[in-house]
Amino acid sequence: MQELFQSPAVRALRSDLALALRAAARHGLAEGVCNHFSVALPGSSDRFLINPRGLHWSEVRAHDMVMIDSSGARLAGLHEVEPTAMFIHAAVHRIAGKACVMHTHMPYSTALTLTQGRALDTTLSQNAMRFHGRVAADAAYNGLALDISEGERIANAMQGADVVFLGNHGVIVCGERVDYAYDDLYYLERACMVQVLAQSTGQELMPVDASIAARVAQQTNGERSQSELFFRSLARTLG
Repeated sequence: MQELFQSPAVRALRSDLALALRAAARHGLAEGVCNHFSVALPGSSDRFLINPRGLHWSEVRAHDMVMIDSSGARLAGLHEVEPTAMFIHAAVHRIAGKACVMHTHMPYSTALTLTQGRALDTTLSQNAMRFHGRVAADAAYNGLALDISEGERIANAMQGADVVFLGNHGVIVCGERVDYAYDDLYYLERACMVQVLAQSTGQELMPVDASIAARVAQQTNGERSQSELFFRSLARTLG
């Protein structure tokens, strides 16, 4: 396992995941030492990298990443993993088939999970439109995810979506690559922030036609070089 952990491909993933965590801390998306980012190892459906227990996201580096299996058992790495860390992540990786899974309680996105609508309106801002047709909402809050059944329930509620708003809880953002997933995470929070601010004015909101939102989503997601450039800029500025 140590040889795999130190392989060039896995070392690159460890670096990318650590960078995403530090960026999330810089952008105000972290909460204490809670929440997790995980990514499946290349060619594997039951081995993952995940951030360790007890480290603030701003201090995480590539060597801090931990390799675990789908049960949460540590296979390699210097640190322990929070016992509950994989109850959500393992199920989303396995059932929803997602390579990278980012779970946060970031404030504006979480604020929308407390509303009657439960989620972002993807026909409002341009940033929101990139998520049109990619969002699910799970309104059935059942308390802390302390067993695999809750993670499986959440994963099944996604129904193929890349983003799921967890009622009264937070959000999960998934992607096939760490840089794409982080770009979506960042812009999801920006879109939710603008919606919350617009709602706070008390004025009637002005959505666009769903066909326009769908076209913007296709335009944005059909060409992801901007996501790659953003992630590279984070590597330069965050080190």
